[in-house]
Amino acid sequence: MAAPPFPTEFGDRLFESVCQPCWALWLKEQTAMINHYALNVLDPKAKKFLTEQTEAFFFGAAQP
Repeated sequence: MAAPPFPTEFGDRLFESVCQPCWALWLKEQTAMINHYALNVLDPKAKKFLTEQTEAFFFGAAQP
C-alpha cells in the first residue's frame, strides 16, 4: 500500500503487514459484507463491525 488505510495504530499495522493485492481482495470482501448486511458505513456500530472483520481477515480472530 502507498499509505496506511486508516490514521490509527491499526492502520499502521495493516500498512506494515498487508500487500496491495491482499488489500484489494479485502476491499472486495468488505464490499460484499456491506451489501449483504446493508451496513451504513457512517454508523459507529457498522464501523466497529468492519474493523473487527478486517482484523479477523488479516490476523485471525480479534483480540479481546
